Amino acid sequence: MKVAFATTDGINIDEHFGRAGSFAIFDLSRTGYQFTELRKFADGIDQAVVGTREQGAVHDEVVQDKVDRLADCKIVFMTEIGGPSAARLVKKGIMPMKVKAVTAIEDSIKQLHETIMKTPPPWLKKALTGSAER
Repeated sequence: MKVAFATTDGINIDEHFGRAGSFAIFDLSRTGYQFTELRKFADGIDQAVVGTREQGAVHDEVVQDKVDRLADCKIVFMTEIGGPSAARLVKKGIMPMKVKAVTAIEDSIKQLHETIMKTPPPWLKKALTGSAER
């Protein structure tokens, strides 16, 4: 299963979902995990999302495009996310996960892997069985 991390530096989860110009994508399975790509939406802050915040339908389309481009991921980690964006992710079958503080991606992916090796919660078990295992 693919997991995305909102990041400014490719090392830490340190960005708000809408502002994130890039997401580090990892492939995670019961046998391990590996970095697959840095999916870029913008250089730096995603101005397409931030700059349309007060533009109703235009903003909604830009956010939906971001969600659609992450649709192959089952989990997205970020520092913050608005309610409507979180609802869009959930509707696509993607679990939004907020971290309380800037966190190393490596620490989060290791912890997630340890969780799936033990007894994953039902939502995570469903995400794992709904994707191709290695």
